[in-house]
Amino acid sequence: MYCPSNHYVCDECHGKEQFDEVLRIALLVKGKDPMTNAEYMMKKINIPMLGCEHAWIATASLMAAIRNTGEITITDEQIKEALQRTKKQAIGAYCGLTGICGIAPAIGASFSVILGAACPKDQETAVTMHAVARVIEAIANEAGPCCCKNFLRTSLSLASELAEEYLKIKLVKDGKVTCVDSHHHPHGCRETKCKYFNNVR
Repeated sequence: MYCPSNHYVCDECHGKEQFDEVLRIALLVKGKDPMTNAEYMMKKINIPMLGCEHAWIATASLMAAIRNTGEITITDEQIKEALQRTKKQAIGAYCGLTGICGIAPAIGASFSVILGAACPKDQETAVTMHAVARVIEAIANEAGPCCCKNFLRTSLSLASELAEEYLKIKLVKDGKVTCVDSHHHPHGCRETKCKYFNNVR
C-alpha cells in the first residue's frame, strides 16, 4: 500500500485506525444479525470501497452476533483473538496474492476460535475447513469483477446458516440489504447480477 505521496505503508500500519474501531464496535454492538452488525460498521467506520477492512468486519460482525444470542459464551478475548488472526491473513491485495478473498479466512478464524480448532483436533478442524470451503464457493459465484461489499454480505448470510448447521446457533436475519455504493466501485459494479444492487440512485 502507498499513501498519496507515494510512501509505502506497511501492513501493520495500513488501516490501524479502522481495525481498532472495528474491534471497539464489535465489543459494544448488541445485534444478533451479523449482516446488520456489518452494515452498521460500514456506515460508522471510514473504509474504502474495496479492501481487507471488510474481512475484519466479517469476523467482528459474526463473533458479536453469536455472542449476543447468549447461546454460547464468547469472551472479549475471543473476539480480539479472532480479529488478530484475521488481520494476519487479510492484508492488502490478499485475493491477488493467494487466489481467495480474505473474508473466507475471516469466517474460518471465527469458527476456529469458537470450536478451538487445532492440528491435533478432529471434528473441530474439519468443521472449520468445511465452513471456509463453502464460503469460498459462495464468494466465487459472486466474482466478476470482485466486490468486497458483496463478498462480505454473501459470506455473512451463509455464515448464519453455517452457525445453525455446525454450531446449533440460530442467528437473526433482520431483512433485505440494499447496496448504496455501486457507483463507487472502481472496476464497475455488476449491477443486476448482484442481489444487493439498488438501481435507484
